[in-house]
Amino acid sequence: MKSNFIVSCQALEGEPLHSPFIMSKMALAAYEGGADGIRANSIIDIQAIKQEVDLPIIGIIKRVFEESEVFITPTFKEVDELVTEGVDIIAFDATLRERPDNLTLEEFVSVIKKNYPDQKFMADISTLQEALYAEELGVDYIGTTLVGYTKYTKGHDPLGTLENIAKKIKIPLIAEGNINTPQKARKALELGASAVVVGSAITRPKYITESFCEEIEKTYMLREKGSLL
Repeated sequence: MKSNFIVSCQALEGEPLHSPFIMSKMALAAYEGGADGIRANSIIDIQAIKQEVDLPIIGIIKRVFEESEVFITPTFKEVDELVTEGVDIIAFDATLRERPDNLTLEEFVSVIKKNYPDQKFMADISTLQEALYAEELGVDYIGTTLVGYTKYTKGHDPLGTLENIAKKIKIPLIAEGNINTPQKARKALELGASAVVVGSAITRPKYITESFCEEIEKTYMLREKGSLL
């Protein structure tokens, strides 16, 4: 993949910007700002984005199952939908957590690669062990998307994990997850990432506003305690 800066244009149901039209305009804004690729969730959003920009797309479908914590392209059904629509890369949860289809990760990867041998796949992982295993199974890309988002990686440093993975794997590594400043994006590339995905820091104003509010609230609390003059 020649793209090295990818913008994730996603808004989940219940969020103010949840709309294919709005996500397509987010993608257009990202394109005009210099983005080389887009990561998008759902067929309807991907279709709308394609009408606005001609950029490589990492496609996912988020689908929640009560019996599993895996929700990023969790089963063959979501993969089939994305292949039918047509995306450059399909990303899926490649953690070692129990999958909703009761397949092991090895079985899942075997099925999707057998059915779609020409499709490029990206493994969203949270640990070095998961990255090495996904590479062994034959995926095309590794993404650090879930570092800090699995129960067993809470508090882990995404850039530290990325650096360790970059030293061990041979396939392209994509930095994603908590890359919330330009400086972190640059650092990820310096540490060995082939590309960087940035999402919330660009396309989720509710999240961005909350982060500002949290810091401002901290300032007021310090003032009330008399520790900030």
